[in-house]
Amino acid sequence: MDLLVPIDGSDQSLKALRYAVDTFPDASVTLLHVAVGSEGQPVTKGTLEEWRKNQRERADEFFEAARAEVGDDVEIDSALVYGPIAKKIIEYAEENDVDAIVMGTRGRDSAARILLGSEAETVVRRAPVPVTVVR
Repeated sequence: MDLLVPIDGSDQSLKALRYAVDTFPDASVTLLHVAVGSEGQPVTKGTLEEWRKNQRERADEFFEAARAEVGDDVEIDSALVYGPIAKKIIEYAEENDVDAIVMGTRGRDSAARILLGSEAETVVRRAPVPVTVVR
């Protein structure tokens, strides 16, 4: 079984990962971080490159924390995508061999508001695979 676990560094996303690993111990897990930009900000090549570099570093921190949460015995892949949250989670599930999505209900702080209730609802309604929402 291949599981997709969207991650934003919040306690809820780590709980979702822990649930996925505990409930499906033999599953292959892919962590997905969706980076969202600030609308209305002027973008130049230099600022876009810097923003992407910062997002990669931030995602790597989330992935490291997630791996520390479950230990070295669990095989985890990771992916970083850019764009609208729910849309990118659904697209990733459609374009990859994902059997299910396990996600948290909301991010903790305003800077990391990646998995809001409305995003989870959109994923539940539109995902091509079963979705488990963990609180």
